[in-house]
Amino acid sequence: MTDIPARKRQLLERQSELDARLHQIDDSLDETPSQDWEDRATEREGDEVLEQMGLSGQKELQMIEASLARIEAGTYGICTKCGADIREDRLDLMPYTPFCRHCAT
Repeated sequence: MTDIPARKRQLLERQSELDARLHQIDDSLDETPSQDWEDRATEREGDEVLEQMGLSGQKELQMIEASLARIEAGTYGICTKCGADIREDRLDLMPYTPFCRHCAT
């Protein structure tokens, strides 16, 4: 059986980590670009990577927020698609997953 308070702490810690990382990414993207065109091209490549990391982080944050809402609703650990219990080992790997192994494929 899922230890809901422990999962909630885990999700809140990850949410905090992601929030800090996303703020760092925003700060990096807001830096004034170099005047040298070669340096600017290199910076732009780095910016593209940061933007993708930011998008990935935002998606994970949304999933965490949805998981926290399921905890509050009393439905955490139950597949949102079929209603089956989500296995503990799956929640260990992805505590924000809304799907059991069968519905995720």
